[in-house]
Amino acid sequence: MRYVWVNGKLVSEKEAVIPILTHALHYGTSVFEGIRAYWNPDLNNLYIFRAREHYVRFHNSAKIMGIKIDYGIDELIDATVELLRANEAREDVYIRPIAFVSASTVNLDIRDLEVTTAIITIPFGRYLEPKGVRAKVVSWLRIHNSMFPMRAKVGGIYVNSVLALMDAKNSGFDEAIMLNRDGYVAEGSGENIFIVKDGVLHTPPTYDSILEGITRATIIEVARDLGLNVIERRITREELYTADEVFFVGTAAEVTPVVNIDGRVIGDGKPGPITLKIRNYYMDIVHGKVDKYRHWLIPVY
Repeated sequence: MRYVWVNGKLVSEKEAVIPILTHALHYGTSVFEGIRAYWNPDLNNLYIFRAREHYVRFHNSAKIMGIKIDYGIDELIDATVELLRANEAREDVYIRPIAFVSASTVNLDIRDLEVTTAIITIPFGRYLEPKGVRAKVVSWLRIHNSMFPMRAKVGGIYVNSVLALMDAKNSGFDEAIMLNRDGYVAEGSGENIFIVKDGVLHTPPTYDSILEGITRATIIEVARDLGLNVIERRITREELYTADEVFFVGTAAEVTPVVNIDGRVIGDGKPGPITLKIRNYYMDIVHGKVDKYRHWLIPVY
């Protein structure tokens, strides 16, 4: 990475620094997105996946937080393309837009404080093991949406995810699963979750303190297009253990099988056929191999 985009300009990575008193550093007053771009060597092009949907959520997160982004959705998409070209990206890339309260103050009142908007790109491969991960239902509960705006990707909220993941990792697992305060399954530390039972997909509803994931919405639509039944409903911890298949979805995680939860083998302990079908189709889509979904992709070159 040579360049980052900051407030409408390309600057070198070394120039993109912040003062030690930056408000967001102390209080988590930032909103962000995670977007992927995929390199297709056959088409000799890089494709940004669902950039518009991500930037719509980016703007919505900022509105919920009460901070102002001075750049429209089309401007941010154009800036992302410009940045990827400047960095001559020709591999899979993770894109991190962020808007943060950049004023140097310890005042909690963020009204009218300066906001910086930036976009960073990072070469990025697999986030989780594609052959399957072991997950733990951790003791840390997912923050309830009466306490935080759970549909917004706010920096400070992710302390919840950090604590959950550390709990799982320290116990020898790969990933965490959080319950909500009512005891129902919410999500992973950075992923939405699906279970498969008798050929039907089930996933927690948006009112159960989950992030309304772009990948989650993608998988629901794609699965239905594949002829699968998808039900959004509350899921209990016991249902995780007795599911035929379980998988995580997310921009970073893509579609990742969960083969063990709390030491209990899921299914036969291998990625299930429905999970693999969805994952393989999803990977074809993001690499520009499925014409039906090409409208989700923005070519960089």
